[in-house]
Amino acid sequence: MLKSLVGNPTCEYIKVTHSDPIADMLTRIRNGLLGRKKYIKVPHSKIKEEIAKCLDRLGFIHSVEVQETDSIKKDIVIYLKYVNKGEPAILGIRRQSKPGCRFYSSHSNKITGYPQHSISLYTTSEGIITDQEAKKRKLGGEVICTVW
Repeated sequence: MLKSLVGNPTCEYIKVTHSDPIADMLTRIRNGLLGRKKYIKVPHSKIKEEIAKCLDRLGFIHSVEVQETDSIKKDIVIYLKYVNKGEPAILGIRRQSKPGCRFYSSHSNKITGYPQHSISLYTTSEGIITDQEAKKRKLGGEVICTVW
């Protein structure tokens, strides 16, 4: 069916929907770093903007800005960071909680199986925070991703 749509001159735009837009953003970051891109663009949402700002605050990315593409749509532009002769600042990034299998954690649980210097991002009642901040504030929440 897709083959017939591609050759059809009346079909101008095929809309692609994502079941997990956060995983899509993390994949774009990962692929941008592997391709040595200076920046990447992702469609805007409040939670993706907060995740990007948190990564910026932690020093994993260079900077974040929101661009208006037209009167309704916005994009998040994430400027990627490289250190030590072009090595990516993010060595790995993994989605933890997924739409089909949500993953929640209390402030006392540390996510295991990742390098010791890894940082997990939680979505809590006080916004998106790191695992260290969650432990200080004694807050639990949904574990969005782990970055190392």
